Amino acid sequence: MTQVDRTFLVKVRQAGLWEIPAGRLAQTHASSDAVRRAGLHLIDGHSKLDQLVREDAQILGVELPNEATPEQQGWVKQLDEAQGDEFDRLFANLLRASHGKIFATIGEVRAATQNDLIRRHARQANQTVLDHMEVLEDTGLVDPKTFQEVEAAVAPK
Repeated sequence: MTQVDRTFLVKVRQAGLWEIPAGRLAQTHASSDAVRRAGLHLIDGHSKLDQLVREDAQILGVELPNEATPEQQGWVKQLDEAQGDEFDRLFANLLRASHGKIFATIGEVRAATQNDLIRRHARQANQTVLDHMEVLEDTGLVDPKTFQEVEAAVAPK
């Protein structure tokens, strides 16, 4: 098990710790059925990933955090303070940017890991993140700048 494998498990756990609350906020703050549907996908997908990551971490002896990063907590606060159309746009773009960035990381982890549990987890995370990106894009609210931001973040340095 490598440091990249450990970091991957931590990042998956932290993603769920902010995206599940974000998905719940979509149920009460969104004005669009498409955004509420995206929120349900986040709740469902990250609940399953969270259970898997906690099981894998226990087997592999990896300590996981119990709260999102300060930046992620800030995103949840921003979402909580928004309503209606403003919430919908913020939700779609924050979450699409986040998923776009981690999508590239998952591919790198999957390609490089020699650990069967990490490989399985990366496969499941890849499927979940792809589903979330598609449902967020289906809202019709993702700004082209979001795609440019992700491209800049994942471009080779």
